[in-house]
Parts: sequence; C-alpha cells; structure tokens
Amino acid sequence: MKPGIHPDYHPVTVHCACGHNFSTRSTIKGDMLRVEICSNCHPFFTGKQKLVDTAGRVERFTKKYADAAAKVEATKTSAAKK
Repeated sequence: MKPGIHPDYHPVTVHCACGHNFSTRSTIKGDMLRVEICSNCHPFFTGKQKLVDTAGRVERFTKKYADAAAKVEATKTSAAKK
C-alpha cells in the first residue's frame, strides 16, 4: 500500500442502544461508535420481531386492511363448508 493515502484504521468500541458492546476496527475519528441496532437485537438475527410504532402507524394499517382480511376469511370458511 502507498503510504500517506489511506485513512487511519484503528480499534473502536461499538455501543448499541440495547446495551451490547463489542470491539471492531474503523476509520471514524474517536474511540466509540454508537448504533441503534446490532446483531444481538436485530430481528433477522434473533428471530424475534419488534414493532416500533411511530404515531400509530401499525394501528392505522391494521384498521385499514381489517375489512379485507375479514372478507378473505369469510370466503375461505364459506368455501370450506361447501
């Protein structure tokens, strides 16, 4: 590698909002990197889903599509009876 053209790559501590800390290396300035989500709390890695409701969006979505879901269920049950 050519000297003087690459950024400083040094160890940093990553601090997640869930409280998990781990060490890695980065080019950021400083010793600590704060993140909102990490592999310990991300739903893809944990298999658990966390819904973060912002201004009632989940409730609005379920309310909006509740009638459509009820119609689908009604057609499934009426088809099963026949």
